[in-house]
Amino acid sequence: MTENTDTFGGTEDREEEDDDGMTANSDKKSGRTSLLESGEDFEMLDEEDIDDDPPPLEDAGGGKKDKKLEPEAHKEEEDVSTPLEEWLDVLGSGMLKKKVLGAGQGPDSRPQKGQNVKISLKTFLADGTLVEECPALSFTLGDGDVIQALDLAVQLMEMGEKALIQVHAKYAYGSRGSIEPEVPPEAELLLEAELQEANDAPDLELLAPALKSALASQKRERGNAHFQRGDYAFAVNSYSIALQITESSSKVDITTEEESELLDVKVKCLNNMAASQLRLDHYDAALKSCVAALAHQPDNIKALFRMGKVLALKGEYAESISILRKALKLEPSNKTIHAELSKLVKKHSEQKGAEQAMYKKMLGNPASVGSVSQKRHAKSSWGLNWKWLFGATAVAIGGVALSVVIAARN
Repeated sequence: MTENTDTFGGTEDREEEDDDGMTANSDKKSGRTSLLESGEDFEMLDEEDIDDDPPPLEDAGGGKKDKKLEPEAHKEEEDVSTPLEEWLDVLGSGMLKKKVLGAGQGPDSRPQKGQNVKISLKTFLADGTLVEECPALSFTLGDGDVIQALDLAVQLMEMGEKALIQVHAKYAYGSRGSIEPEVPPEAELLLEAELQEANDAPDLELLAPALKSALASQKRERGNAHFQRGDYAFAVNSYSIALQITESSSKVDITTEEESELLDVKVKCLNNMAASQLRLDHYDAALKSCVAALAHQPDNIKALFRMGKVLALKGEYAESISILRKALKLEPSNKTIHAELSKLVKKHSEQKGAEQAMYKKMLGNPASVGSVSQKRHAKSSWGLNWKWLFGATAVAIGGVALSVVIAARN
């Protein structure tokens, strides 16, 4: 596995995928829940902020397959008319249908969510073009490790069953299509799958720390793939599962180095989750993820940057500027932080000016009010002085008159 660097708005350390184009995994903690259980449909979202886009995934190889093959089951449909009742409408919307080609071992052999399954898979476009062939694809059922169509349809398959699955683009690769496997946008698919194995996931408490880190990294990588496609809700789901793995207790000995590795994976998941939550406008949740990351690594640049962005989006410019200044102090040459900080300082200045104007409008013009009061005070003081002068003059005249009268009598 090789790691790539990313921009602050994207996900961390995107790694190469397996040759079959889908990330395989082998472990899962029982009892976990996933977004698929809710039955909700999550539409793909368009990314708006170019600066935050993660780098593209590396082409894992495999090359283009230009040969066109028609699945055997598809040929049979042309020769023999298939009654409509043979197709199971999985969702009741006509967007996901399943037909049994080879019977399995009975309903009791169906896999359960949380189990690790292995299937053989052939993926065809609607015109019969073979785009992918995986003789042994392993994944955890219900974790979002594969396209929704497989996560939903395989739950209805019996052990050893071979089935044909018709898939609308919404439950495959959607409006963006896929590079590996090569699937055009809005393409409907025909999947030919056979369920080979279904096993319970191992107990995470008994899993070796190195294997636990590897499993959590696989889930994080799948979250990165969801993020890149704009499926932010599914990205959050994958990161949540990865976090549960890193946070699970352990009954086996763990070295300081292994513990540090698990913590590093955890912080990366928290950072990537915050980026996804930002795209979903879940600001409180994103802030919580940033705080959790900084609790483990207080000087983590990406956590500080995303926390600053969250606070800015919540209108808390002063706090945001303080956080971004701390990040810039740790990495003075970072142009992304420089640009974000400059933008926020300008916004904060404009906000303060608007608030001052509003207060003046509400309270009136303090300067004019003060000048009026000063004039009134001067006027009242002048009137008071005249009264004193008049009184003193009257007393003086009265005294002179009194003196004259007394002198006349004498």
